[in-house]
Amino acid sequence: MATNTSNVTAALPKPMKATSNGAFQHENPLDYALPLLILQICLVVAFTRTLAFLLRPLRQPRVIAEIIGGILLGPSALGRSERFLHTVFPPKSMTVLDTVANIGLLFFLFLVGLELDIRSIRRTGTKSLAIAGAGITLPFLLGIGTSFVLRSTISKGSAHAPFLVFMGVSLSITAFPVLARILAELKLLTTDVGRIAMSAAAVNDVVAWILLALAIALSGSNTSPLISLWVLLCGVGFVVFSVYVIRPLLELMARRSPDGEPVKEIYICITLSLVLASSFVTDSIGIHALFGAFVVGILVPKDSPFPGVLIEKIEDLVAGLFLPLYFASSGLKTNVATISGAQSWGLLVLVIATACFGKIIGTMFVSRMFFKVPFREAAALGFLMNTKGLVELIVLNIGKDRKASTHVHCLVS
Repeated sequence: MATNTSNVTAALPKPMKATSNGAFQHENPLDYALPLLILQICLVVAFTRTLAFLLRPLRQPRVIAEIIGGILLGPSALGRSERFLHTVFPPKSMTVLDTVANIGLLFFLFLVGLELDIRSIRRTGTKSLAIAGAGITLPFLLGIGTSFVLRSTISKGSAHAPFLVFMGVSLSITAFPVLARILAELKLLTTDVGRIAMSAAAVNDVVAWILLALAIALSGSNTSPLISLWVLLCGVGFVVFSVYVIRPLLELMARRSPDGEPVKEIYICITLSLVLASSFVTDSIGIHALFGAFVVGILVPKDSPFPGVLIEKIEDLVAGLFLPLYFASSGLKTNVATISGAQSWGLLVLVIATACFGKIIGTMFVSRMFFKVPFREAAALGFLMNTKGLVELIVLNIGKDRKASTHVHCLVS
């Protein structure tokens, strides 16, 4: 037994040390975690910013350049060179890269929650709720229908219930942060269409994250339904605790940060620590860590300068450094070259068509039939609600990590 254990230990790769003694000490800095991570960050940021500059004449947002950059750095393009891949993105470094990228992702979802004002949903009334319901229901049902086709072809080993929910969520979600930026750039935020779209997207996001939490609960390695029930109950308990304990604390700090005065550094530190602590709790429960960060963001009071200061403090760091890393790590797991043959291309067209058709037609139908919205505005609402972005990639990556949507990840990415 001792001999077998020693053999297994000897076969395992040695963990990377943090820092090197330098090239003059005959050590390769790329064999150490910190200098390699610095190189990866610099390469990813420089590459994606260059792509963003090249795509500027096409009026494409930076997120498009970051997604394309992540794919190009992976095995779809530059990663085809084994020497490049094993020098800059060796397998032993991926845990560190993924960890740093996911920490940034936690704060991105916190920022998404900061931009969501639940009270604005109540102010817009039943119209936004009905449009959001239509924008979720039809694409969700079409996603479930698509999942049956995928499970009978390329995803035969996927767990049944989690796969259905992951497909439904990934096709029915609206990228709220991307939509907010589009409406702001087009100066539509203050119009009726803009307000309805924002409110409907907010409802859509909240419902989608609840469904995602359900999918994650169902996708645990233990197939016992009792385990999934416990995960859901603990998730509900966490939300209740957050509403009655974390929210009053956030409101207290917001009240003590009046307009015109600088926000105390300790308040910012406490809030960011709450984001990490809540993420730890939801990850320990079995729901993804992102859910905890998102809940804290929603609970921050929106009628004070406090959320604006938080956004100002962390948005540039998260959007400038961490999100490109997340796209890079996603791109390193995506090989577009695997989409080959009539079946794969047919399934790709099916996924794209059902995602767009369900959102646009569902939103237009409810807007026209029940609220008599003019056709042009109804069409605009449909296309706005069909906005896609990073959140869909997050859902697909979670499904891939949970082994619920392994093959769909490459198709949809």
